[in-house]
Amino acid sequence: MTTDAKRLPRRVPGWAKVVAALVVVLVVFFAGIRLSVIPGVKDLFGTETHDRSGPALLKSIQDISRYDAASGNFQVVVDLEKDAKFLPDAIRGTRTLYVGAGTVDAYVDLGRVGENDVRVNEDRTSATLRLPHAKLGRPALDPDRSYAVSKQRGLFDRLGDLFSDHPNGEQAVQKLAVRHIGDAAKESELTARAESNTTGMLQGLLRSLGFKEVLVTYGD
Repeated sequence: MTTDAKRLPRRVPGWAKVVAALVVVLVVFFAGIRLSVIPGVKDLFGTETHDRSGPALLKSIQDISRYDAASGNFQVVVDLEKDAKFLPDAIRGTRTLYVGAGTVDAYVDLGRVGENDVRVNEDRTSATLRLPHAKLGRPALDPDRSYAVSKQRGLFDRLGDLFSDHPNGEQAVQKLAVRHIGDAAKESELTARAESNTTGMLQGLLRSLGFKEVLVTYGD
């Protein structure tokens, strides 16, 4: 009478243990680099920057007839926080503190001035001009003066950064900075300054041509 021999558990080969240990060490090592928990590791591997961009291509040309009469410089501190439901910020969530600096131009579109908007008397000593109201251009964020002050990320967000790159990671705070700068420009006296400067420019130009009286008004 025979009995089945008791099956023994398969032993893991020694080389598999070595490979597994090596993988764990590499993961911890690179995690330390990305999470900055190993001081001085980033300096161990020197990096070089190479610009391999192609030539810029001209896509279109647009004629501009506007007079940029004023420009405002603005700065805003953006505090953007994203939380996850039912999870503490230390586990999942981000908070970015960003300083955005940019400019907004105010202009008068001289291309909208028609023949009926300019009146000159017979002896060419008096001129009356009616111009459209000044408008604000699109806010332009200055990358040289804009920067992230701090970035706080939860554990899951840090681990996710180990396996993916986010070249547009600051895009959300940059859009917020542009929006806040645009709102601040609307509340400022930038358009009024642009109209005043345009009036001064036209009065000086026409008086140099012999006009003694120059009246400039604005309306849409």
